[in-house]
Amino acid sequence: MAYFITFVAPLNTAEKDIKTELADYSKFQAFVKLTKYRLAALVVFSAVVTYFTVAENISAKQIIALSVGGFMVTAAANGFNQVIEKDLDKLMDRTKNRPMPTNKLSNVESLLFCSIFGIGGTVMLWVYTNPLSGILGFISIVLYALAYTPLKRITPFSVFVGAFPGALPTLIGAVAATEGFGNISFFAFLLFIIQFFWQFPHFWSLAWFNHDDYQKAGFLMLPSSGGRDNVSKNQILVYSIFLTPISLLPYAFNYVGWLTALVVFVCGITLVIQAYNFYRITTIESAKKLFVVAIIYLPVVQLALMTKA
Repeated sequence: MAYFITFVAPLNTAEKDIKTELADYSKFQAFVKLTKYRLAALVVFSAVVTYFTVAENISAKQIIALSVGGFMVTAAANGFNQVIEKDLDKLMDRTKNRPMPTNKLSNVESLLFCSIFGIGGTVMLWVYTNPLSGILGFISIVLYALAYTPLKRITPFSVFVGAFPGALPTLIGAVAATEGFGNISFFAFLLFIIQFFWQFPHFWSLAWFNHDDYQKAGFLMLPSSGGRDNVSKNQILVYSIFLTPISLLPYAFNYVGWLTALVVFVCGITLVIQAYNFYRITTIESAKKLFVVAIIYLPVVQLALMTKA
């Protein structure tokens, strides 16, 4: 239950960002904000749940390392992103009061903090789970900061690129549960694919109701370069529909039972219905409702897959 509450927390966070938080906070709070700790908590959730889903032997040491190391790696990626986008964040209402645009933190302070967290998280994953999970953690930082971040102003394809580091927590959790150097099983790959495709209806619905703010910084976050057009609307619906059969792949390959498949199917249909409502009545409010449904969808599906019932 605690994980579910943590996962739903970004709903309130998104609203706070849109309404803009006051930039009256201490240096310590600035470092905390730099981590985007609620988002980092989602990473820990996905990684730990996936660990429990695939692990044959549960290790408290690995779970702690996965949680702390995963948080540190994500915090580093989030921080590097904010350093790079410092001047752009000043332009948007939802980000202008972050630590970098308000000069609560200097570039040197932020880069040092992110470097320590990035190296520390990578080493923790490498040493206390296995080397491959550490490598994947480091790759997620590089992809997020050096590929996804600069592409946001160049092409809508950036969301596709960003979906890889966004789904890597699932893969890291699965790999952490394996022996030796670490390996990626087919089941782990399926879990990765589910989170990968989930990000499109989730993020595009968010981008739809934040589109005006994103335009101020020149970010191309909807699937069409035309922004809020029929192409974007169509793709949101199509990817929402595709997510249901993709999420049922673990059942198709006999990794989970029929009860889990039923829960996953109901979640998928719920998402599709809301996506269709958005397609039919395309408003900011309907986009927000789709975002809420997508946020709830993933933890419920991941917990269902973890039971394998």
